[in-house]
This record gives sequence, C-alpha cells and structure tokens, in this order.
Amino acid sequence: MKGQIQTDLGQIMIDEEVIAKYAGINALECFGIVGMASVNMKDGLVKLLKRDNICKGVHVKMNDNRIQIDFHIIVVYGVSIATVTENLIQSVKYRVETFTNMTVEKINVFVEGVRIVD
Repeated sequence: MKGQIQTDLGQIMIDEEVIAKYAGINALECFGIVGMASVNMKDGLVKLLKRDNICKGVHVKMNDNRIQIDFHIIVVYGVSIATVTENLIQSVKYRVETFTNMTVEKINVFVEGVRIVD
C-alpha cells in the first residue's frame, strides 16, 4: 500500500519501502544500535544486515495515511535496552512524520540480539 498526500498541485504517493529505508537509516544513527536484524523463522537464526539490506529489518504498514513501523534490531552489549528503544521510537517517529507529513501511529521494537562492539 502507498501513502497518499493531496496538495494543491496534485497527489503525492509514497511507497512503504521508501519509508522503511528512511526509518532504518535514522534508526542506525541512534546510540546503542548495532544494526538491523533479519530473522529466519524456519531456523530461528538472527543475521546482522548490512546497510544495503536495511529494509529487511524494518517492516512498514500503512492504513489511511497512518504508519506502523516494526524494527528488528541488534543492540550494543551493556546499554540500557529501555533507554535505547525509547530514544529510537522518539527519534524515528519525529523524523518520519516530518519526512512524510503523515502520522506514525505505532512503532514496535523487537530486540533480536546483543553484540559486543570493539
């Protein structure tokens, strides 16, 4: 599904993948996040995604120009998960709403792993 914004000059359509990539890039800028995770449901394995495949760790659903975002992340060992996820939610919500001019209704964060960073 695509988000639609009506302007005086016409209509703007935003694809979910565009929002997923934008949200993923902003999430990586948050302190305490190593990267996005791809979960293999069959094997239960978690894989750290490279920056090129960031969209696979972010799932976006849109309904009536309301956005719901699911993040699958890997955090840095030793940080407060509650603090990192709260920072992620606030930062991404503000930036995506500013970027799209749509309402971010819900952000779910799934912590899929912990990694020690050198």
